[in-house]
Parts: sequence; structure tokens; C-alpha cells
Amino acid sequence: MKDVNFIFIVLALIAEIIGTVGGFGSSVFFVPLGNFYFDFHSVLGLTAIFHLSSNLSKIFLFKKGLDKNLLLNIGAPAVFFVILGGLLSKYVSSSLLEIILGLFLVGFSLLFLVKSEISISPNKNNAIAGGALSGFSAGLLGTGGAIRGLTMAAFNLKKSVFIATSAFIDFMIDFSRTFVYYNNGYIHKHDLIYVPFLLVIGLLGSFVGKKLLIFIPQSRFRRLSLIFILIIGIVTLVQLMMTSSSN
Repeated sequence: MKDVNFIFIVLALIAEIIGTVGGFGSSVFFVPLGNFYFDFHSVLGLTAIFHLSSNLSKIFLFKKGLDKNLLLNIGAPAVFFVILGGLLSKYVSSSLLEIILGLFLVGFSLLFLVKSEISISPNKNNAIAGGALSGFSAGLLGTGGAIRGLTMAAFNLKKSVFIATSAFIDFMIDFSRTFVYYNNGYIHKHDLIYVPFLLVIGLLGSFVGKKLLIFIPQSRFRRLSLIFILIIGIVTLVQLMMTSSSN
């Protein structure tokens, strides 16, 4: 137990709760936070394992809200591209891609917060493109939920439908990339000490997040999700600046 960083565990729980409320998963917080404590590849491996349990919890808690059309249109390309991204992560430097992702999240969320009347057209082509981009980002950078969240927000879904569908897609993504990351050597024995904690956090965080959703009106849900995404982008960029200044 002396080798366990309990501050990281508490932060992981907060990430899971906010990820449940936001509807786009905890990896968008978990990956930037994890990079403060582990090397990038270890974070990828831990994220995949962590999400398998947390998304199973969300599927169970919100199982009545699944949108099968979005599951197919977003989920299928996401699974294909997460495998591709996971394979490429072994050969491509992630620094530039993390900067691009951070700038994209900040810029896109600010645009939608300031110009709330702007929306992505809720059609099949946009759903497929969003799924492919989110899957590729998840495989390469460890997080693609925010991109998927922006795509799904266009369809103006009810909270339960949004979260259940997003969690099911996320589960398929994590199940696929776990095998890729294991083959890449990202799942290390010395990090497995955190797995029991992360499994409990996945269950507890999903449960607490569901309870908090009772107090969030439907009209504020989209705006809250965008604010979370903005914070994620800022945290990502700040982390990158701190890392570069220390080198």
C-alpha cells in the first residue's frame, strides 16, 4: 500500500464523477491527470482497464436509454479507428497531437458556449465522422470522449440516452484498445496495483454521478458538458506547457 498514490486515486474518483455527469467518460480528465504521475504509455494502459469497469457500470445504471442507431453509426467507426490509433501510438510522437487536441477542445467548446445557436447537423455522415475521429483520438492519445460528446450533443438527446449510448460506445472502444495496448507493452506489472482501486472507483463514481444528474435540468446539460470540455482543453494545454518548461 505504501507504493499507492492516494492523491491520484482521489483525483481519479473526481474524474469519474464529472465524466459521468458530463456524459463523455472520465478519460478526458483521467489522462491529463494521470500524466502527472505516470509515463504516457502507462496512462494509456491504465485508462483502458479503468474504463472497462466504469462503462459497464454506466451501461447497467442507464441501460434503458440506449440509442441503437447512434451506437452503430458512431460506435462501428470508433472501434475500427481506435485499433488503428492504438497501433500508431507506438510509432507517432503524441506531443504535437496533444497540443492540437487541447486547442481543438478549447476553441470548439468556446465557440458553442458563445454562439449557442450553432450546432452540428445531426445526420449520419457527421455521426460516422465523429465516431472515427473520437476513436482515433482515443487510441492515439487515450481520450476521445469529448469529441464523441460534441458529436452526440448535436442530436439533443435526453440525459439517460446520451450517457447510456456514450458508455456503450466507450466500452467497445476500451475493450478493443486493451488488446492493442497489451500487445504494445503499455500494461505494466508495477501499475497493476492500481487496478482494484480503479475498478471500485469506476462503480462508485458512476453511481455518484447518476445521483448528481437528478439535480441538473435538461436545459443545462448541454452547456455543462461544453464547460467540462473547455476545462479539459485548458488542463491539457497547461500540462503540456509545464512539461515543456521543465525539460
